[in-house]
Amino acid sequence: MVQSVIVDRRFCGPDPVDLAMVRDKIASQYGNFVIGDVDGNMLFQVKKPGFGLHKKMILSDSSGSPILTMKEKAMTLHNRWQVFKGGSTEECDMLYIVKRSSMVQRTTKLDVFLGRNHEEKTCDFRVKGTNWLERSCVLYAGESDVIVAQMQHKKHTRHTALSGKDSFSVIVNPNVDYAFIASLVVLFDVVDRQESPKGIGSDNFEAAHIVHSLVQ
Repeated sequence: MVQSVIVDRRFCGPDPVDLAMVRDKIASQYGNFVIGDVDGNMLFQVKKPGFGLHKKMILSDSSGSPILTMKEKAMTLHNRWQVFKGGSTEECDMLYIVKRSSMVQRTTKLDVFLGRNHEEKTCDFRVKGTNWLERSCVLYAGESDVIVAQMQHKKHTRHTALSGKDSFSVIVNPNVDYAFIASLVVLFDVVDRQESPKGIGSDNFEAAHIVHSLVQ
């Protein structure tokens, strides 16, 4: 049985949830996200604190109250991220760990281990990229084929290239914590852009070609 509540029960419901995620600063490694529903209501926002040496992002609700803190653990080989409750980075508040499935990957794959899974032998959830050109992904429960959510990366257009924004649509299955899913999509995007083949499939490459066509 899939564990539904990971972050908070208020983010779980009996119906599917459609999320619209928009990231700005497409040329930077850690862009800011605005995450809303299909009606245009903002649900979450993700921002990187302006100060400090740590690679950290905070997922907040529409009022700005922190829900999750995502922090990359230094000196690790698998892009290991620790996700904490609220604005904390204390070990006692760690909810789950996200890391690359292997050192070398043809497509981006992430394993997710909940806080109680100390041995990390079998993942509790996993994220699997479709291919390196599409930059979309499917999220599964553990090692099973049970899908809990799917993300579709929207292709760049002339408008998005000039506006500096990147868009994603996410379908979250019923009774699955959509704050949890939103954080996994954000981390997938970060790792996936790090792993994109140089000059191909990257934000800079796609945007540069669109902008180049505009000035011809």
